Amino acid sequence: MDLVLLHQPFNDYYGAYKALEDLYKEGKIKAIGVSNFYPDRLVDLAIFSDVKPAVNQVEVNVFHQQTTAQTYNKKYEVQMEAWAPFAEGRNNMFTNPELKAIGDKYGKSIAQVILRWLVQRGIVLLAKSVKKERMQENINIFDFELSDEDMAVIAKMDKKESSFFDHYDASTVEMIAGLNR
Repeated sequence: MDLVLLHQPFNDYYGAYKALEDLYKEGKIKAIGVSNFYPDRLVDLAIFSDVKPAVNQVEVNVFHQQTTAQTYNKKYEVQMEAWAPFAEGRNNMFTNPELKAIGDKYGKSIAQVILRWLVQRGIVLLAKSVKKERMQENINIFDFELSDEDMAVIAKMDKKESSFFDHYDASTVEMIAGLNR
């Protein structure tokens, strides 16, 4: 396998990560990483593990930009990867007038602006689609570059909160653990 991610920093994630390290050292997996590790958990794991995570897959979109997380990912040489770069269209993302104006300037869609913004920040992205046209649109982001002004406009959109849930909230932990049914 190329990459295995530990999905959440809950329960015995040190034991689970140690098991992944063993598989990595045995050559059974090429890389190991984590998902949804906020800066405090990432730093703790990076300092106290033998194999640093190659990737930290976290929610990143224009409304939840994760700038602090990106700082710590870079510091510990962990590649940041964005899940839900479109936040499932929440917060009227695909009708946002500022994103539309930026897209119009380059002849690009709002989705292309968002993906280009991630690329320019050095963030790997996961843009899911089952439609061929959207897949083609999503890959067509390398023929333009957002200006510093465009990046600043997008930076101001950051609400600094998840579009989905708060990993620090006890009810979220119960939900993830399957206890909140």
